[in-house]
Amino acid sequence: QVQLVESGGGLVQAGGSLRLSCAASGRTFSSNAMGWFRQAPGKEREIVAAITGSGGNTYYLDSVKGRFTISRDNAKNTLYLQMNSLKPEDTADYYCAARRGEWYGRSRQVYDYWGQGTQVTVSS
Repeated sequence: QVQLVESGGGLVQAGGSLRLSCAASGRTFSSNAMGWFRQAPGKEREIVAAITGSGGNTYYLDSVKGRFTISRDNAKNTLYLQMNSLKPEDTADYYCAARRGEWYGRSRQVYDYWGQGTQVTVSS
């Protein structure tokens, strides 16, 4: 079993920045792709960004391109999401996820492990 724990969420004004971290414990391998999802009240959970096991390829939701950066430090078993120029519409619970495969997917169904989430609130 793999445990994922998110941190770094909080309250920030529009235009501000936050960096989310996801610490993995248990059996974690560099071959596992990881991703960040978010879910706002009353909305479906959506993928925000994803990264391959090696970190060589990334994916971003169109609305966050140019503002968010996903990265990973496999030596530390940690995933990051740097969020800049935050907007009120970024307000949501953010979840870290990992899958056994090397390549990321866009659907939550392909991810095998999930954190419990961290709240991000952006005020206008």
